[in-house]
Amino acid sequence: MIRMPNLKQPIYVFISGKNWKLSLAELVSFLKVRRYQFKITDLAKSFFIVETEENLDDSLIDDLGGIIKIGKVISHIPSENVKDAFLQRSKQVQEEIKANLSVNCAINEIFKTPIKKCVFGVSLYFEDSRFMRASREMQRFVGSYFKDRLAAEGTRAKFMGFPKNRQLPQLTHVEVLKKGLIENSAEILFCIGREQTFIASTIAVHNPFEFQKRDINRPTQRKIFSIPPRLAKIMVNLSSCATGKILLDPFCGVGTILQEAMLMKAQTIGIDVNPWCVKASYANLEWLKEQYNLRETKYTILLGDSRHLTNQIGQESVDCIVTEPDLGPALRHFPTALHAKRIADKLMPLFCDFLEEAYKTLKDGGKLVLVTPYIKTRSGAFVPMDIKEKAETTGFKIVSPFEKENFDHILLVEDLMETSSFVDMESRHKIGREIHIFQK
Repeated sequence: MIRMPNLKQPIYVFISGKNWKLSLAELVSFLKVRRYQFKITDLAKSFFIVETEENLDDSLIDDLGGIIKIGKVISHIPSENVKDAFLQRSKQVQEEIKANLSVNCAINEIFKTPIKKCVFGVSLYFEDSRFMRASREMQRFVGSYFKDRLAAEGTRAKFMGFPKNRQLPQLTHVEVLKKGLIENSAEILFCIGREQTFIASTIAVHNPFEFQKRDINRPTQRKIFSIPPRLAKIMVNLSSCATGKILLDPFCGVGTILQEAMLMKAQTIGIDVNPWCVKASYANLEWLKEQYNLRETKYTILLGDSRHLTNQIGQESVDCIVTEPDLGPALRHFPTALHAKRIADKLMPLFCDFLEEAYKTLKDGGKLVLVTPYIKTRSGAFVPMDIKEKAETTGFKIVSPFEKENFDHILLVEDLMETSSFVDMESRHKIGREIHIFQK
């Protein structure tokens, strides 16, 4: 049984991206390395409920790649009541929910701007598919309740609707940004958990335009082979990188991972065997320093072979390594299983040599976040690269970012404890990414 949340302590809702396990792993790693005292008290694929001992700054969303929205919980009601109210259509329970909201939801805390007119949003998140048929009714119920409350305070308000073809009544982060719902009005999050339903007010939202800027506005791009900035940010967080630490990317390409580490004010070292990539990384990092006022942040870009790291930067010289080596050729069609295995086998010596050098280069306790190819075949099966045995033979410990002490009696915890890698891949992709976390 999940315990009742303690509203005397700050409670937050984190709305996850598409890859919820990867989003959760990043969030846990991020909070740990910054020494936040926290407990995850409820968990769904679309949201996480996090109880903390101190208030979180809404700016931390800028340091996360896998979180779409952050909301601060203002009230909660038993999920059983929500089922009775909307699945069983109990008018009496609906009135009880309104009474609960009236007692616990202070309008002046949610809608901080004293204006006569406003537009606000309501987004619903749930895992139980039975709520799908009642979701729009629930969205109207919550929206109408707050609209009436605002009217009683002398504010004319309306809440945003949704296109008819939208499956779930949820505002996108782009809509929240463009309508100014954080600065000018509000977005209400209605998150139905296992035992409790949480009502929260959005305090921060992911800004995709900043990631886009760091991707397509920088001086040099390499579209086919470059890792997305969002994923680079997640991987940097998985490595326990923080201000002042030294991060190495030995296959740096055009410098995407280095960019995200620099934004955390880490010292960065990039190495690539391709002279064009070395020049491109340098140009992109110089651009980043100007754009984000990072003039004091140090970086080094070297031309070299990742299989000879210690010759260039010495042993036990870096705190963390985050990298995406060669994942194979750009495929025009889904390969056969035999072809996929040949691709992985051909790349294996490069990865094995690199693992040995990475182990020597890392300081004790340092982490390596490594991408390996995850190839989809014509039959729909997947061919991974079996790198874990080599990593353990080299001396690395395979790390799961999930520890029981950070979770509060959640049903999925046992499954999470066994998670040691994360696949990031769209259905259209022929070669995806498997992300591993190793520790020296």
